[in-house]
Amino acid sequence: MTGKIVLENLKNRPMRSLLSILLIGVPVTLILTLVGLTQGMLTDSQNRQRGVGADIIIRGSTVSSVISFSGASIPAGVADKVQQQPHVKLAMGVINHPVDLPLFITGMDVAKFTQMSGGFTFDQGGPLQGPDDILVDRYYAEQRHLRVGQTVNLINHDWRLAGVIEPGKMARLVVPMRTLQELDAATGKLGQIYVTVDAPANINLVVEGLRGLLKNYPVNTMAEYTAMYNVNQIPAIKEFTVVVAAIGVVIGVAVVWLSMYMVVLQRTREIGILKALGASKAFILGIILIEAMLLGAGGTILGIVFSYGAQWLIRTLVPASFQMAIVYAWWPRVAAITQAAAILGALYPGLSAARQDPIEALAYE
Repeated sequence: MTGKIVLENLKNRPMRSLLSILLIGVPVTLILTLVGLTQGMLTDSQNRQRGVGADIIIRGSTVSSVISFSGASIPAGVADKVQQQPHVKLAMGVINHPVDLPLFITGMDVAKFTQMSGGFTFDQGGPLQGPDDILVDRYYAEQRHLRVGQTVNLINHDWRLAGVIEPGKMARLVVPMRTLQELDAATGKLGQIYVTVDAPANINLVVEGLRGLLKNYPVNTMAEYTAMYNVNQIPAIKEFTVVVAAIGVVIGVAVVWLSMYMVVLQRTREIGILKALGASKAFILGIILIEAMLLGAGGTILGIVFSYGAQWLIRTLVPASFQMAIVYAWWPRVAAITQAAAILGALYPGLSAARQDPIEALAYE
């Protein structure tokens, strides 16, 4: 009986119900989009680092966290010294420059990169030929509407687009290392060094040797390094997520409170009739709470649907700058947050309805 009353109440005022669900769904979408962007960008970075094919990474002394690229603080001679170590098959240095954050342009020796990773796969065009050539991945080309042969101005320099590569290997933007070093006034300097060894069994042995040799530079296996790509390495991201979730709760409470308060005002006579027929305070409160929880459930479902829409928009408009994943593990969390907000928002109107005097309610106009 309670369920039937609740459903009829929702059906009889469809516009109010739909607006309440919509307003609850908006903060759900915000939370899922934020979490999805964080997870999607970290996963993309992980995959691109793994695509290098290296076993070990050496980072500069100025690095502050796993998600930040150090400046060019490693002398190029360090890569030559690493190359000479036992069991080292190949050492390759690169340099990075921020452009259209969160994107970086990467300078590298493409011949060494091809030896280490198998090289790039080209959708269009071909490899770097001249000092002012640039390669971009498919996502960046789509985002900027670029074509092979076109001139691209980045970091106050004109580049000729030589080729469009498949995403997933180290960088979205690739230029000759010597050119980028000259533009950054970092001739003879590197940002990172990638290392491959002669056999997987020797990786830890080489790491220990390099840590003893290069005491001023962080040395990690690629497995260790990619494992560090998590939210704990992003400054203040946890706090920011908590703030967004708290805003969602506040909005949810306000929306449900207003909706349920209007329900109580509009149904004063109905509540009086129910109480005159013997309905208890708990029964009246239960009707209000169940209706609020249904609105919360509807808002959660709508927010999940909207998160897919947000993912589609990001993939369509800015596929190179941002990557969004659908994080299923957060669905029950946002559902719990929404239900808590719905219950909190419905408590005061529900208790007010439960305390109404049936005679006064029946006399209400």
